[in-house]
Amino acid sequence: MRDKWAIRESVWTALETARVVRGRSVHDKIPNFIGSEAAADLASELPEWEAARAIKSNPDQAQRPLRKLALEQGKLLYMAVPRLKDERVFIELDPARAEVVPAKAATISGAFKVGRPVYVHEMQPIDLVVSGSVAVNGQGVRIGKGGGFADLEYGLAAAAGVVRPGTPVVSTVHPMQLLDEDLPWTQHDVPLDIVVTTDAIVRCSSGREELPRPKGIYWEDLDERKIRSIPLLVKLREESPTNG
Repeated sequence: MRDKWAIRESVWTALETARVVRGRSVHDKIPNFIGSEAAADLASELPEWEAARAIKSNPDQAQRPLRKLALEQGKLLYMAVPRLKDERVFIELDPARAEVVPAKAATISGAFKVGRPVYVHEMQPIDLVVSGSVAVNGQGVRIGKGGGFADLEYGLAAAAGVVRPGTPVVSTVHPMQLLDEDLPWTQHDVPLDIVVTTDAIVRCSSGREELPRPKGIYWEDLDERKIRSIPLLVKLREESPTNG
């Protein structure tokens, strides 16, 4: 089995070579793939999406069309603060507020202008989680860009009880990001229930049944540098010295 960095480098290079991504380089990023709008439209047809009243999303460009659709459809949206640089690690975007114009609020800069920074315990229960990916497979294993932020966002929300074990997790990707191979997985990795490409919906065969959901933060998997770079983790450790 290839390791995570070998897989990331291979996917990034393949996407750039095929010219199916926006921007000069997608290395070290969640790829902003061409067709993300089509994938978002397809994802919005999911019954899990239609039933969701509150959605948690990553802040990356590839999932911007999904964030826009959520707001257009009147869903409460929580966008993660990039790199979790504030103790209030989510931005709440309420489409009932006149200043929350979907096209602008779906961007990072727009979300910070019109959204409300919130602590995790202030969030409404989440009905659907949207996650960005570098690589995924049909078993629901997801590989991100390597920072571990998506898993931390999920762990914090799970520990606070706003994300439950049965909350579906969806990722939109380019078809080239959907790999037909086993991918490495660790206890803090969040498995996917559904992968949506530009032209297909893949319901993952493992996900909830075989790969357990993280129940919180796995401190043993974090080094000191990572903890110190995220204010909320520093605060949580100070409040409970047994952490870390």
